[in-house]
Amino acid sequence: MAAMATLVVRAQLGSAGHTAGRGPRRSGLAPFARGLPALRGTVCRSSEAEPTVGGGAPPSSTNNSGGGDGGDGNGGNDAAAGGAILAGRAVESLPAEMAEALKAGKLPEEILQRFLDMDRNPFLSWLLKIGGFRERLLADPGFMIKVAIEVGIGICTKTTAEYTKRGDDFKRELDFVLANVIMAIIADFMLVWLPAPTYATKGAAASGGFNPLAKVFAGCPDNAFQKVPPGYAPFSVGQRVGAVVRNGMKLFGVGFFASLLGVGMTNTLMAVRQMLDPSFVPLNPPQDVLIMSAAYGSYMASSSNLRYQILAGLVEERGIEVMFKSNPAACAILSFIVRTGNTFLGSLLWVDYIRLLGLQKAGGGH
Repeated sequence: MAAMATLVVRAQLGSAGHTAGRGPRRSGLAPFARGLPALRGTVCRSSEAEPTVGGGAPPSSTNNSGGGDGGDGNGGNDAAAGGAILAGRAVESLPAEMAEALKAGKLPEEILQRFLDMDRNPFLSWLLKIGGFRERLLADPGFMIKVAIEVGIGICTKTTAEYTKRGDDFKRELDFVLANVIMAIIADFMLVWLPAPTYATKGAAASGGFNPLAKVFAGCPDNAFQKVPPGYAPFSVGQRVGAVVRNGMKLFGVGFFASLLGVGMTNTLMAVRQMLDPSFVPLNPPQDVLIMSAAYGSYMASSSNLRYQILAGLVEERGIEVMFKSNPAACAILSFIVRTGNTFLGSLLWVDYIRLLGLQKAGGGH
């Protein structure tokens, strides 16, 4: 009887424990079960699932689908899933905004894994500490390859053009060549930097603050044709058009000041050389700094802006990188080819542009 009583008590306790544990276990695991698919859903269906009105909102302001009620609980379980990816690495070792987004459950698994993969490279790890580079590398891990390609092409083509134009005077006029090449490097770097697709884990730019222009362009992507990043709401047509306008304004400033620097340095060096050597006869008369700067700025805001938006967003991100996703070497080679062609086309268009404006009878440029 004592043995039977013991068995009955044990059975009842086991049944009660099972019944009592069922509720807490369900409430504790169900959000996690919902949270993990939701986290993966932001990676795979970020541009289709539950669009948010006024698209382009960053992850910090986008509702994760599949989480049901209790956003804080879901966020905590998403953070737990992200913690599993960290594999023992402290959350605090991440950049502040990424750590904040992970704790809130608003950092997509794909983005976190991409960051950790790149962070193993010492050079990329250093760049990832800089906000602007981090935003571009998270959107496109091959961003620095494209920078190297573009700047390398720019240096080669500009130096070749200078040598062709100056001939035997090339070595004697290396100071002029250097001034023009520096201008080309600045312009080439910014032409890759500004239209590059980005991923921001913190939506500071979306608020606009007290800047009227920032409010007008709030939520606009950096590239009009870029894919919707994981966790973002879809971009509207107006926001994509706004990306072209905003980048055009920035590129006008870049072109204006790059030309101001290059032409100003060239004119100054020419004046100093004429003072030191009265027999020196320059190949071309000094150029009007302000007019040339305005012309170069308007050219970059229009022709260069559109060409590089299309190149980065359509040709590379939606074309080359989709067709050759598993072959980074092929992507790099094809990017080199199309960027070389784009630079050559840009040089031809610049010559036509300044001739159309009557600023040079013949010339060359970016």
